[in-house]
Amino acid sequence: MDQKENLPQFSVLPRHVGIIMDGNGRWAQKRGLPRYKGHIEGARTFRKIGEFAGNLGIECLTFYAFSTENWKRPPEEVAAIMDLFREYLRELDDRKAENEEKGIKVNFIGDRTGIPKDILRMMGYSERITRKKDHVILNIAINYGGRQEILHSVQTLAKQVEKGKLKAKDITEDMISENLYTGGLPDPDLIIRPSGEYRLSNFLLWQSAYSEFWYSDILWPDFTEADFVEALRDFERRNRRFGGV
Repeated sequence: MDQKENLPQFSVLPRHVGIIMDGNGRWAQKRGLPRYKGHIEGARTFRKIGEFAGNLGIECLTFYAFSTENWKRPPEEVAAIMDLFREYLRELDDRKAENEEKGIKVNFIGDRTGIPKDILRMMGYSERITRKKDHVILNIAINYGGRQEILHSVQTLAKQVEKGKLKAKDITEDMISENLYTGGLPDPDLIIRPSGEYRLSNFLLWQSAYSEFWYSDILWPDFTEADFVEALRDFERRNRRFGGV
């Protein structure tokens, strides 16, 4: 399915897809491997699915890469994940001409506190060189938590109230949305979670109010383009009423 002329066609596509990349550690443990090996395989799947989704014409993708709770994992596993971020960021730099041709804009969403300084520098560089692109928006959620994101938005608005620039009674839902990390982007139409778990795990809590959900028992490293197509076909068949009839 990697040839554009052979891509499947859809009557409707989600504009924005959120993906919870879950099951990396369990994938490795099932094979008697250290957990970080699962993250290496999961990173390969991330690249594969991201490229495939962009070729299909999906405008925006948000991948849940590292949550605010993931710092609690064993130090060697956290270190391995950070090394994978470094590797990916170096790859972004190596492929910047190709990504520029594809019109890929890269955003990193989440709290940047605690992220190693060298990674922060590379993140900032990748965002700067892709900021004018708009064909595919790629959000990578790192040190991200949905509750923390909502809190950040509310605190931003509260500061405006303190300065007398805004009245509390005038705060709207749109204002809260605009001050989220995803401000200016469409809410996710579809959220995909593999690995057999049936929860959001603090992912895009505000934005997912009317998202469609697709769950699978497949562990993320085993997730394929065909699985992604299955999720999109399921979305295609759904009747989205947004609270109406």
